[in-house]
Amino acid sequence: MDEENNTLPIDFILIGFTNYPEMKIMLFVVFLIIYLITIIGNLGLVILISIKPQLHTPMYFFLGNLALLDACCGCAVTPNMLVNLFSKNRMISIYECMTQFYFLCVVETSDCFLLAAMAYDRYVAICNPLHYPIIMSKKLCIQMLIVSYLGGTLTSAVHVGFVFRLIFCRSHQINHFFCDVIPLFRLSCVDPYINELMMYIFSGSILVFTIVIILVSYLYILFTIFRMKSKDGRGKAFSTCASHFVSVSIFYGSLLFMYIRPGSVNEGDKNMPIAIFYTIVIPFLNPFIYSLRNKEVISILKKTLKKKMSGYLKQNLFSVTY
Repeated sequence: MDEENNTLPIDFILIGFTNYPEMKIMLFVVFLIIYLITIIGNLGLVILISIKPQLHTPMYFFLGNLALLDACCGCAVTPNMLVNLFSKNRMISIYECMTQFYFLCVVETSDCFLLAAMAYDRYVAICNPLHYPIIMSKKLCIQMLIVSYLGGTLTSAVHVGFVFRLIFCRSHQINHFFCDVIPLFRLSCVDPYINELMMYIFSGSILVFTIVIILVSYLYILFTIFRMKSKDGRGKAFSTCASHFVSVSIFYGSLLFMYIRPGSVNEGDKNMPIAIFYTIVIPFLNPFIYSLRNKEVISILKKTLKKKMSGYLKQNLFSVTY
């Protein structure tokens, strides 16, 4: 009977940053600013790419979808975390918990596939530029995008489905700022061995597969860059690829440390700083790394803003005159 009661819908409590009550105002302001910049930066990039024909290329096609996923990642985690900083009721039901984790898992897994697709796109553009329009066709780009979203959806469904086999008879306090499966494993009185195994099989294989594609692509890109005769071209290409690779390294490093590293289930709140990187920091940084370092995007953005401002001023002057 006790076991049946434990399988009924239950509520969890996200204790998050409650260990630092004196810092909650500062944390709220910092995370709110990051959240607003993340949403404005990523959605602004999506809109810019969609309305400007000059940016209708494979690279910006993938970049626009990456920006959309980053905006979704911010919406999945940050608003609830900001509310919980000042709320006395930090309760979240098992279904709300799984919904939050499901969408976050879809975003992060799809991100992995998209980053691999972007690395391959840059490899073809730099190492095989003459055949780039043929290789990176519209059909291939759409197929890569479908695989990215489908992979994220199926992987998330598997992880969420296996969570419902667990029985939560211990403390219902989740020592995290969002609903993640790792803290849930610690609360289960059923051995989460199968859940961990599924995580290693599905998430581990996706991470290894996409990391290999990214590393091989960037190795070929580096070899091609070092063979360039122009120092300016070599420096520009190396600077762009280096910034991209740093972002990818932080993203994959935090995911591997969080989910695939042996013993991560027993780490407690030590994993929270790592989780901040892939849920908050990376979505915040990506618009700066992939767009604001790109002269083409900056040029188009400046022209668009200048055109909008001139139109706004003309309209105001016309209304004042008449």
